[in-house]
Parts: sequence; C-alpha cells; structure tokens
Amino acid sequence: MSRPERRVVVTGIGLLTALGEGVQATWKALLAGRSGVGLIRAYDPQPLRTRLAAEIEGFEPERFMARRSLRMLNRGDQLAVAAGTLALEDAGLRGAWEGGTGLGPRTGLYLGGNKEVPKLDELIGNLGRVRRADGTVDLPALGRNASSLIAPLFFVEGLQPAAAFHISEKFGIRGANAFFAGTADSGAVALGRGMRSVRRGESDIALCGGYDDATSWWTMSKMDGLGVLTTREEWGERAFRPFDREHSGSVFGEGAALLVLEEREHALSRGARCYAEIDGFGTGNDCTRPPSPDPDGRGLSRAVARALADAGRGQETDYIAAHGCATPLGDLSETRALHDALGPAARSAQISSVKPQTGHLLGGAGALNAAVAALALDCGTVPATLHCDDPAAGCDLDWIPGTPRDSAPRTALALARGLEGQAAALSLKRAG
Repeated sequence: MSRPERRVVVTGIGLLTALGEGVQATWKALLAGRSGVGLIRAYDPQPLRTRLAAEIEGFEPERFMARRSLRMLNRGDQLAVAAGTLALEDAGLRGAWEGGTGLGPRTGLYLGGNKEVPKLDELIGNLGRVRRADGTVDLPALGRNASSLIAPLFFVEGLQPAAAFHISEKFGIRGANAFFAGTADSGAVALGRGMRSVRRGESDIALCGGYDDATSWWTMSKMDGLGVLTTREEWGERAFRPFDREHSGSVFGEGAALLVLEEREHALSRGARCYAEIDGFGTGNDCTRPPSPDPDGRGLSRAVARALADAGRGQETDYIAAHGCATPLGDLSETRALHDALGPAARSAQISSVKPQTGHLLGGAGALNAAVAALALDCGTVPATLHCDDPAAGCDLDWIPGTPRDSAPRTALALARGLEGQAAALSLKRAG
C-alpha cells in the first residue's frame, strides 16, 4: 500500500541582493519601489556596451564562513554560503547545527548556478611573468613556471558545485543532493527537485535555490555581445523595462536566493513559520537556437502546464512572478506562453517582475521568483513591475504597473527561463 503524498512548505528564506541582506530587507525594498541598479563600480566597465548592473554593497563574507573556506570560494559561492546561512537561521534551525551534530542525513541540498571560472585576480596578476618584452606570450616560460603561476587550489576553487561542499560541511548536511548548471532555470529546478525529494520521503528538510556573481567582469564581458542586455545607459535605473514598449534588454544583478523546504507535519511539530506551500513543478524546452527564445514560448507553456498538473489544480492563478527579461522577443513570447498555458485565466492573473529592482540574477533569478511568490502569499501583497509604463504590443496582461497591491493572493506561479531555451515553473499556494 502506497504512502500518502507528503506536503512541502517553505519555512526559511535567505536573500542577498543589491536591495539588502536578508529576506526582510529585500522584501521591504521591493514593496517600497527601490532599485539597486546603477553604473558598475567594481571595475572599469568602459569597454562594455552595457555598463549598468545591480551590485551588492558592503558584503562581508567572513561573517558567514571561515577564512580557510574563503580562499577556495569565488564571490558567487560566497553569496551562496551566506544565503544558506540566512535561510536556515530564518527557518529557526540554527540550533540544529551549532551543537556539532549537523542537520544530518534527512536534510537535502539542491543548488543551481551559472559558475564557469574560479577567482581570476591572482592568475591575471601572475600572467605578466610569461610575456616577452614585445608583449607576446612566452609559452616555454609558461611551461617552466606554471606551477608557481597557478595556485594549487585554483582548479578546486573552479569546480561548479564548490558551494555545495562548503554549505554541506558547514551545516552537516548529509542527505540527498544535486547541483544544476544553468541560468535562471537552474535555481528553479533545484527547488523543484528539492520539493520532490521531500514529497517522496527522501528528505524531511531540503535547502534549495540559486546564486550568481552575474555582475562580474567575466560574466558581463561574455554576455555583453549577445544582445540580451540593455545599452540604454542614459536611463540609469529606469533602463530595465520588462513588458514595456521601450524594453531594450536586461540588467544583471549579483545575489543569491536559498529556501528551506520542509515536510509540513515536520515543520508544524517544531512550531516553524510556513510562508507558503510548494505543490507543483514542471519544466519544458523551447528547442531553439540561443539566445533567442521560441516566439510562442512553447517551453515555458509546457512548464506551466506541467506544474499545474503536478499540483492537481486548474489554470486560475492569483499571482505570477514572471521571468520578465525585458527583451522584445522574450517578453512577447512569455506573454504568449501564459495565454497558451492558462487560457482565459491569464487575463485575471496579476503578474509582475522584480528584476528592474534586483537586476537579473542569472543562476539565482528563478529561485528569487519562488521566494517572491512565497512572500506575496504570506503577507498578502504582490509587488509591482517597475518602469512598465506603456505595455508593448502583444504584452496584453496585467503587469501590476506602478505600485504593489494588497490583493491577498491564494495561489501563485514562479517562472524561470534559461538562456538555451530551458524553462521551469513552480506552483505555490497559501500555507494552511
């Protein structure tokens, strides 16, 4: 005889964005209409076509991890460890690891990110030693000096799931785990897989989400020529305009969003706060050549339909945390996907994107949308879409322009789309 399906609730949220540290700082800033977008300050962005980003000021990684760990983590990994700490503290689980026993084998860890390289500062500084007087590369000298040019931990630090090791070591997480590489879809998929791990009894608790140092020189230089970023520097923080007639591309933001998922009865037995319940997860793929999405958003449409089917509910949805990348084809195809997946119910849904305020977090974007959806269900207020003053042709849904609404949503969807056509959707409902 099969066991009844276990219900999965969100009991902790850890956020690090350009709007602030911690869930309350970011949420209050979102509802207040603040934006973290501005000119890049961490390095000289003049060679780039896009010089805007949402950077985090004053981040102190040594508050969250030992100095030994800091040497092996790039900035994105550091944000992940910090967000994991904040999420577990928000869930009231600090005592579970501080006594030395750790969270144990019944706690899972599912992470998503866009990491490609380790810290390059030291390597770049050392490369001058293998250049000839005329500026050309001296390959024989590189061979002779490579062992001193490249730090022994350089390759360990560059491993994509490095944050997973450091988080599991810090909190004693010994259960089911996985790392998903990608952009916005990766963090959403990590949450979906974590939800399934708890639902099927593999875990009682799962720490899940995504993170990215998307404003780094490496990421910005890589994405600058793909046509997905706005070049309207003169507009400043108003340059990120999802679903608006003047949409011209995204602005990247660095940050992390990790959530604690927990079996409902397990959470209630320890008196945990339940922000929302995650009851469905679905994925799809556009199968088109990147970075352009399918014009009808067929991958996203399938993801939404599968998430609703997984949740066992109809198409009516009160709030949707949209992907909202602010490219003309991206916004139009997302609108078409929602029409296709939700039918007439798309017209009554309240939909917004918080990216104009936090920036596009790449690997953390989908997980941030899940956090926003959970917070909207918990507090009864849905955030607005900033700078959506005049919707673009075909973007004919309710984008919540201007100000947040106290509409007390009961159901929500959190959406994410990857650069290569991957799409993910999470279904949430009010905890109860």
